[in-house]
Amino acid sequence: MSLQNPKVGFVSLGCPKALVDSERILTQLRVEGYDIVPTYQDADVVVVNTCGFIDAAVTESLDAIGEALAENGKVIVTGCLGKRPEQIREAHPEVLSISGPQDYQSVMEAVHTALPPKHDPFLDLVPDYGLKLTPRHYAYLKISEGCNHRCSFCIIPSMRGDLVSRPVDEVLREAERLVKGGVKELLVVSQDTSAYGVDLKYAERTWRDRTYATRMKALCEGLSELGAWTRLHYVYPYPHVDDVIPLMAEGKILPYLDIPFQHASPRILKLMKRPGAVDKTLERVQRWKAMCPDLTLRSTFIVGFPGETEAEFESLLDFLDEAQLDRVGAFAYSPVDGAAANALPDPVPEEVKQERLARFMEKQAAISAARLEAKIGTVQRCLVDLIEDDIAVARSSADAPEIDGLVHIQNGAEAGLRPGQFVDVEITESDEHDLFGDAVIKQALPVV
Repeated sequence: MSLQNPKVGFVSLGCPKALVDSERILTQLRVEGYDIVPTYQDADVVVVNTCGFIDAAVTESLDAIGEALAENGKVIVTGCLGKRPEQIREAHPEVLSISGPQDYQSVMEAVHTALPPKHDPFLDLVPDYGLKLTPRHYAYLKISEGCNHRCSFCIIPSMRGDLVSRPVDEVLREAERLVKGGVKELLVVSQDTSAYGVDLKYAERTWRDRTYATRMKALCEGLSELGAWTRLHYVYPYPHVDDVIPLMAEGKILPYLDIPFQHASPRILKLMKRPGAVDKTLERVQRWKAMCPDLTLRSTFIVGFPGETEAEFESLLDFLDEAQLDRVGAFAYSPVDGAAANALPDPVPEEVKQERLARFMEKQAAISAARLEAKIGTVQRCLVDLIEDDIAVARSSADAPEIDGLVHIQNGAEAGLRPGQFVDVEITESDEHDLFGDAVIKQALPVV
């Protein structure tokens, strides 16, 4: 019977927030009896979930649409680039439908039009936690949509709108379902996790016979009850972030913060329309580390922003020396169609941007290498992602999937490790990005 079900191909591009959108669409498709297939040739129609944040992402999305059209011919487009339908139609006028991010209903209506469902409720079963595009043992937990900030380099609010928080009980119930389904790590994502609940005036809701406010600290307290790792992403350095550090120090959530600082020059931050009190930011970072010595800090920065002087770039390098961040990503400024920053004077020449990016990454590589080297001789609790030959590839509490480093467990096969398993690892070596060590076999925990 399932072989006769209508078949949908799916291409998911962009950030973890877009990935969650894809998972929701895929879950609904499966609920309605559609088969999800991995090739264009096997699909009756293809859905492409696009990204449109920077020019490179737009190009990638348009190329993906073109490939799907060439290989299949029937393509439904959704996602952030869907907010610019004229750009898609100009490049690919033959697409069947275009919708924006989070517009699940429009996607389903387009699929229904192109490919009516044939659902058998006795055969087409879906787990109650839905379909996931990540491995079974970790999942992204999206707590809100949109953003209230108007950063001059960003067009996300024009694509995803202002902040819309999910009620805290709804998020906690979803997290509970995921954990019951085998998830060991919850990655909390949004455009601005620190602002969670402000639009709902931090409304209180009930979960497991207890009242929780719809705000970041209360959410973390609830998630800590589930026994899974909880990792916070996209956290602005507001003062109330101080409130979650004790939860990290107590081991209730992972001692990890992903904070996009973007720059260290007050003038450049003002041009970016970002928080600009750099001295206070450094004080806050040092206070967090004092409260929670195991805290891992990850951040992202933009170099070569319009008007950035050599002195301002040097201040950014000084910030790296003082902040001693564990994980850092950086980008040379790239104009984004529709961003306010495009109109700023004194653009930095491309060769200067690339030269500064190289100096920035060289500086941070030395800092990261030193911080990893300091972990040699320690024992780190790790979560196994996969087995390669005899080595188990895992991540510590300091490592988010795909963007941070890895822990290579040399005796992984000997220890009988499997993906989704927690294990203590004695660290024996390090490089600029990764750690290497051996499983403490007697303390390995079984997969549940």
